[in-house]
Parts: sequence; C-alpha cells; structure tokens
Amino acid sequence: MTAQTTDFSLTPEELAAFHRDGFAGPFTLYEPEEIAQEWGRTRLELLDRSHAVYRDEAAVSGGNNIANYDRHLDHRFLARHITRPEIVDRVAGILGPDVLCWRTEFFPKNPGDEGTDWHQADTFANASGTPQILWPGESRFGGTITVWCAFSEATVDMGCLQFIPGTHESMNYDETKRMHYAPERNASVVKDGVRRGFFGYDYRELQIDPDFKPDESKAVSMEMRAGQFIVFWSTLMHASHPHAGTSKQMRMGYAARYVPTSVRIYPGTQVIEEYGGTVGLDRYGAVLVCGEDRYGHNTLAAHTTRGVPFQRRSRPAGR
Repeated sequence: MTAQTTDFSLTPEELAAFHRDGFAGPFTLYEPEEIAQEWGRTRLELLDRSHAVYRDEAAVSGGNNIANYDRHLDHRFLARHITRPEIVDRVAGILGPDVLCWRTEFFPKNPGDEGTDWHQADTFANASGTPQILWPGESRFGGTITVWCAFSEATVDMGCLQFIPGTHESMNYDETKRMHYAPERNASVVKDGVRRGFFGYDYRELQIDPDFKPDESKAVSMEMRAGQFIVFWSTLMHASHPHAGTSKQMRMGYAARYVPTSVRIYPGTQVIEEYGGTVGLDRYGAVLVCGEDRYGHNTLAAHTTRGVPFQRRSRPAGR
C-alpha cells in the first residue's frame, strides 16, 4: 500500500462542480518532459505482448484493436499510473472508498484522423451487445468514472476531447440496441460539417430519439498539455475533434475506468466481442486501487502478469 501522506481529493467546490457538470480538471500528473520520456519508453515496450492478458489473434481488427485493452495488467508504468494517489483520491471522493479499476485503453489520433462522434456509455453494451458493468439495483443509473490522461499534447487541432456539461444525468442512447460494425461505411462520416466516426460503428444507431442531435453550441473543448488528466462520468455527452494535421505529432490519450466494488464487471460472460474482434477473459482481473472488496463479485488481480504488485490506497488521507 502507499503511505497516506497527502490527500488529493477534490475540494468541496470542485466536487460540487463535478456533480453539476459531470467532469473535473484538468489536473497535472506528470510534467511534459517526464511523460514524454515515460511514454516514449512505454510505447516501445508495449510491442512485447508476451505477457499481455489478451493475446488472441481475433483481438486484432481493422477499425480498432481491442487487444490494446488493459495493458496495465502487464506493464509496470501503466500499473503504477492507474494507482497514482493523485488519480485514486479524486475518484474515491466521488465513488466512495472502495474502488476498482476495471478497464484501460489507448485512444490514439493520428494526423488527419476523424473526430470521435458524440456518445454516452452506461453499461458499455454499446458495441458488444452485452453489459460489461452492472450497478446494483435494477433501476440504478450507472456508468463509470473515466480518467483520461494526455500522454501527448491534446489541443483542438490535435483532436482534444469535447464535453457538453450537465448531460451526465440522462441517457440519449439505448445500449440494448445493437450497432453494426462496418468500418468501410462509417469512416470519416461528415456530421454537421465535422468528420466524425466511432471506430467502425455509427453511434447514432443507438439514439432513443432518431431525430436527436447534440446541442454543440454548449460544447466545451478540453485542451490539455501532455501529462494532464481529466475526470468525467462516461454518461456525460463527450466526443473529440478531428486531428487537423497541422502537427505531425500523434495525440495519445490513455483512459482508465473506475467503479465501486459493488458493481459487477463482465457479468455472465467470458469474452469481450466488439470492434470486429474477440478476446477471452480467462486471464483478466479488476484491480482494487482503494479500500476493500466487501462484495466478492469480481475476479481481482493482485499483481501484473510479470509479478509486479498493484499498489492500493487504503482511503484518501483525512477521511
């Protein structure tokens, strides 16, 4: 466990703003020079998949590679990243003291790439057709806390995130519907003058109201320098700008997703099937990053596949 020396929880003012808007930040975790060095080394090391938990050939697809999920389960820097108290204290202040990290993934955007379409995620059944997280209670409105860290600079021109504040309390999409994977049809579709897609899907297929259009007049662009992160509900309407190609640098975001230990992760399934690929969950485990697991719903990973123990916060200092 880490020593409880500093409390990085959201201030009362920040927490109130988070509940109102659905997001908080950005906050600085690494200095730009530090993350450039760490990411430069990590990017090369990730080419070695010998200890990755998803090694199935079927994981590699044309539109997106679901094999990039959960590399914190085998890589030392990413394992440390998801347990950083600067992140965990803020998340625990929202979700409560007992917290799991259940998913991580990379979001690269190369020069000229389309923007990501507006979307919300509650159970994450949007692409797989099967709920990936279920909160307790039949009517509980769930979602996950996403911590999106800029491993490189994220400006409007390079494809930074966009949010529509205050949209996290109601869903405009029905995840029990099924999107159809068709990357040849759904790439770089122009929507209201902007090239937007969703990794080979058309997210509009899930709309509850077929005529719904996000009110982009209320959207805010979340520019971040390299090494900063932002915390937001997955149920918040969010998207990203296209990469305009004015820079040759890739925009790289790394998203870690957190839920309370009461949430069931991948209930009733042993595979993830989406984005044109399939991966088995036989080597998967959620990571307890804070507190205790008093439910026992989920398989937990105590250390990486290379034997590095995951650090755990007992609870934010002063609580």
